Amino acid sequence: MPMSQSRTRAPRRDNRGKGRRPAAVAPQGEFALPVTTVPALPPVESFADLDLPAALLETLRQEGVTAPFPIQAATLPNSLAGRDVLGRGRTGSGKTLAFGLALLARTAGRRALPRQPLALVLVPTRELAQQVTDALAPYARALKLRTATVVGGMSIGRQAGALRGGAEVVVATPGRLKDLIDRGDCVLDDVAVTVLDEADQMTDMGFMPQVTALLDRVRPDGQRMLFSATLDRNIDRLVRRYLSDPVVHSVDPSAGAVTTMEHHVLHVLDTDKQRTATEIAARDGRVIMFLDTKHRVDRLTKHLLNNGVRAAALHGGKSQPQRTRTLAQFKDGHVTVLVATNVAARGIHVDSLDLVVNVDPPSDPKDYLHRGGRTARAGESGSVVTLVTPDQRRDMNRLLATAGITPRTTAVRSGEAELSRITGARTPSGVPVVITVPAAERPRPAGATGSRSSRGRRGRPGGRSRSAAAGDAGRRGGTGRPSASGRAA
Repeated sequence: MPMSQSRTRAPRRDNRGKGRRPAAVAPQGEFALPVTTVPALPPVESFADLDLPAALLETLRQEGVTAPFPIQAATLPNSLAGRDVLGRGRTGSGKTLAFGLALLARTAGRRALPRQPLALVLVPTRELAQQVTDALAPYARALKLRTATVVGGMSIGRQAGALRGGAEVVVATPGRLKDLIDRGDCVLDDVAVTVLDEADQMTDMGFMPQVTALLDRVRPDGQRMLFSATLDRNIDRLVRRYLSDPVVHSVDPSAGAVTTMEHHVLHVLDTDKQRTATEIAARDGRVIMFLDTKHRVDRLTKHLLNNGVRAAALHGGKSQPQRTRTLAQFKDGHVTVLVATNVAARGIHVDSLDLVVNVDPPSDPKDYLHRGGRTARAGESGSVVTLVTPDQRRDMNRLLATAGITPRTTAVRSGEAELSRITGARTPSGVPVVITVPAAERPRPAGATGSRSSRGRRGRPGGRSRSAAAGDAGRRGGTGRPSASGRAA
């Protein structure tokens, strides 16, 4: 139910703050899930069964969202009632609306003071921040709530201006939000609803110190929701310290066993791997191809373009405007192949994307699940194909077993009918293509000079702040990991 329009604070819960008792926990697999002492409200069958504002129900209808996904049906009755929530669901299972509708409904009718947001969503990457903002935008507009997106790689001055103008809801990566707080442009004292989305990735990327420092700044009597595709011991500290008697809900406990997704391991020879990848890329329809490093991404992208495939690269070495443009071109079909590092493994949703290819096999089971989660979303079908050379077979078998995946394994060569049957591969045209780049993003000639505004602070191209430049430089191999300082991607 919506919070009061008054700015007076709700009474503090006895189990918040320094004196709160640690939650009892019970083991479940690798993660010790809290035991709920207060029974959870039962799941609903329709959004109409929830105590949502009429404006939200109408917007759901307009957006074509007709029935809640399981994680929404289970968690929304409790989150709307103010309960803390620990939700687990595979990517594409509807987590964004599961926390977003509750966050917006409970913030409705309130107005933020300058620099003092009322609700906060923390995410690990810029792409996920933008996706969450876009997903919540029509519902926030319906309730006349203002949103601000706070991420690295973009103008910190503009983001500070949005916060000074007043924003009820902030979607942020941890590093940039910390920068704005340190500058005095944001204060979290009034944040009554806090969400951690993809919390496991934030801990994996080294953001735990920043996340805990930010959580210590929000209202101690506020509501906290933690959603993720996987739960493991890495976030046990967050759950024990910040969630009070949470409602626990897990959808797809294996986190990867999606019935509409096929998993294929293709055994290829080292000498034939690039040709095989090229023929897959030349298929009809869009595909995301994952590689380990920025250098390998750029090299494959150049090779595909030279062979007539409309490909574009996405990795941490690209500026945020470049990354945003590339994603837009991929979504509208101007680019058919997105060649990426793990920076694209979360936070990217593209309708009707039916194939993900691991050109370089991932080294972590969670990376495999999240890469594959770009396809077979929201009940659609899709395939995940991994190219495996002879020396990689043992490690790949072990990784898939850990992830709970039983793939179909096939030995293939480029040009074979079996490769085409599985992936839609075909011979590329061989006629080089060029993906047009806006003039503002084209490289400047060597030695060219420009104004301070065009070249950025201290001569940095693209106008990035010191923290954003450090964040890009700190990533290892374009995997999206931060520097030692833990700046957000």
